[in-house]
Amino acid sequence: MRLKFLALLCCLALQQAAARDYNIIDYGAAPDTTRLSTQALQRAIDDCSAAGGGRVVVPAGSFKTGTIVLKSNVNLHLEHGATLYGSRNLADYRRLKPNYLSLRTQTETIQLIYADGAENVVIDGYGTIDGRGSAFKKLSWNDEGITRPHLLRFIACRDVTVKDITLRNSGCWMQHYLACDRLRISGIKVFNRNNFNNDALDIDGCHDVVVSGMIADSDDDGITLKSTSPRLCENVAITGCVISSHCNAIKLGTETNGGFRNINISGIVIKPSADQSTQFFGKPRGISAISVEMVDGGVLENVAITNVVAEGTESPIFVRLANRARGYYEGQRIDSVGSLRGVTISNVRVTGAGPTGCSITGLPGHPVRDVVLRDIIIEHAGGCREVPPTPDEKPAEYPEATMWGLLPAKGFFIRHARGVELDNVTVRTAAPDARPKVVRVDAR
Repeated sequence: MRLKFLALLCCLALQQAAARDYNIIDYGAAPDTTRLSTQALQRAIDDCSAAGGGRVVVPAGSFKTGTIVLKSNVNLHLEHGATLYGSRNLADYRRLKPNYLSLRTQTETIQLIYADGAENVVIDGYGTIDGRGSAFKKLSWNDEGITRPHLLRFIACRDVTVKDITLRNSGCWMQHYLACDRLRISGIKVFNRNNFNNDALDIDGCHDVVVSGMIADSDDDGITLKSTSPRLCENVAITGCVISSHCNAIKLGTETNGGFRNINISGIVIKPSADQSTQFFGKPRGISAISVEMVDGGVLENVAITNVVAEGTESPIFVRLANRARGYYEGQRIDSVGSLRGVTISNVRVTGAGPTGCSITGLPGHPVRDVVLRDIIIEHAGGCREVPPTPDEKPAEYPEATMWGLLPAKGFFIRHARGVELDNVTVRTAAPDARPKVVRVDAR
């Protein structure tokens, strides 16, 4: 018995040693936003990882940093009252190129917090990470991550957890998780309305993902799934979130090189932002509540979006199969349209929408297939005249719910589709509207 007790004490001692805290103050970090603490943070992270793992602790106070690189088995923990501020000086950000082979030609990018190929990485606590992204001006159309830093960027990592923290003011996308496995995001708050391309969350070609309890207010897209490589975004569950967006609150796309499979999104509340003082993209009350897009090849199948309550948005539901055919590296040729099938959107309640209408569209010879809309109520302003279907298919244009302007149906315009079912779908307009509830063109 005595030997067993001593063995237990040894095990507990080893566990405590493995869970050692590395306080950044001990490494020379200063709670003073006039001084950089980048080196202190990085030394604490490096020592923690080299020792087998533990917590790198950011105590209460305000700390300024440039790029830091997280490593395996490191838990970056922000205590109550702790804030990490991103430097406003672009020279304080490291240009890093991912090792992920499928993105071999991707240019170097800048970000505040970065991880590449790391395992067992955690960011948690009740502190704040503020990128102060308004300091970085938009210089060209595709400058996100080039002259405007991401706040979080994780590439080809495994077993990643981000929970409870508050994320604010990125230079572009707030969080980009690319080709990661077993990602869990829970209970975080995101405010990203200070620059262009201010998405709240981008999950890109990741597998086995759970997102829950996120509250987000973003100028650009809210919950965004992408596939910027041949790797599908698959096995994703997102639930219990509150989203405000000037653009698309829930979006699959725009990048779709690999595609999407086994996606379940439920229990989402979509509402206008309480602060309408700034707007870089979109519309004050949002472009769409739900956008499902396949435009760069790839395959989309087995997607369920249910139990959504939305206030506002101009065109609440947008399903689009097209052929923009944009590759993820220069010179890549996309020689197939891709496919979109097996989508169920159910139990959706939308109030205060714009009069544009909703659409489900493919291309001639490439129909959308097997889309079910069930138990949906949409209330919008109405008051529109009859509108003929536009002959312009716009196959290569950027997909957006408002791309055709006013649609020929006050409810759903369905073109180039097979097996689209509408079950218990109600459309109400505040003013009389001359358009029919549903218009079908090459749809059966």
